[in-house]
Amino acid sequence: MDKDWSDKNKKMQALISKEATFDEGIKILLELRADLFGQITSIVKTFPPVAFYQMPFGEGDGNHHATLAWSLWHVFRIEDIVAHTLILNDRQILFTDDWLEKTNSKIITTGNELNADETVDFSKRLNIKASYDYCKAVMDSTNELLKNLKFAELKKKFSGEDKKRLVACNCISSDENSVWLIDYWCGKNLKGLIQMPFSRHWIMHVEAMRRIKNKLCQMAKKGVDQIAYCGLSCGHCFLTEWCGSCRTIYNTCSFATCSPDGVCPNTACCKQKGLDGCYECAELYDCKKGFYALGKETNAIRVIALFIQKYGKKELLRVLDLMHSKKKFEKIQEVLGDDIDEGLKIMEKW
Repeated sequence: MDKDWSDKNKKMQALISKEATFDEGIKILLELRADLFGQITSIVKTFPPVAFYQMPFGEGDGNHHATLAWSLWHVFRIEDIVAHTLILNDRQILFTDDWLEKTNSKIITTGNELNADETVDFSKRLNIKASYDYCKAVMDSTNELLKNLKFAELKKKFSGEDKKRLVACNCISSDENSVWLIDYWCGKNLKGLIQMPFSRHWIMHVEAMRRIKNKLCQMAKKGVDQIAYCGLSCGHCFLTEWCGSCRTIYNTCSFATCSPDGVCPNTACCKQKGLDGCYECAELYDCKKGFYALGKETNAIRVIALFIQKYGKKELLRVLDLMHSKKKFEKIQEVLGDDIDEGLKIMEKW
């Protein structure tokens, strides 16, 4: 489990256990949920549609983290059902604002009952943008529930009537992989539901989503040139685990994610000019396009491209291997600085 998320979750659990610190605990919980939803937002905004129905870890028994699309749906359907049908006894978000039609979902359940083929088929059909918006609506609704919660309510337990209501809503499949959820939720008090599903459940599945996206990136990079268009070496980048490089559809380079359609201007320029990379361009030294428009902040990357221009990719990789074996650093500017000529001299010394 991610240490920051785990620590924040533990702190929240301790704080809500005491009336004097309850409000602070709820504040921490909302912060945790915002952090986790930020991860979801990043995935939805930067990954291509095909990523959401891939199953990189195979099917496997009990594998409920099969696809990114399924994970999105599962987490927020459970939250919607628990928050509205069980706790508030009102209308689920799914059945407002035409969310079922917008998301193009063929199910109203949590998705626990789907096998591998059904999960892929479901994921392909799902409208990811609309599903993300639905998830956001569910989160906002639950956040309001949490903000209005009183310490005295934490001990609230659920009755046989509550259980009947869950059954009657038909949102939990009678399949053995799903039906147990009803007894599980009703066996907890309100405090227990804050942990599962309103916090720890999120952590489990967002971490699973990160593993899926990282695996997809690694798979996409196999056999692909690991020198980016701008000159950066993907194999030496501190983001390499979760970025598929600008030479694949799984490009989550920090600059690309801020660019229109997720395409870095340098990548777009190279493709337009038919260049393998910026290092083949005569305008490189004074270029002000895309990544290089940031000046001193990215001059170290310009230095790398100039080094390739002068000595080639193989020599760059040899030098970078040597630098990383002798010095501990994440970003190349920590070693090369922000002056182009001085940076090139430093690389040549190496």
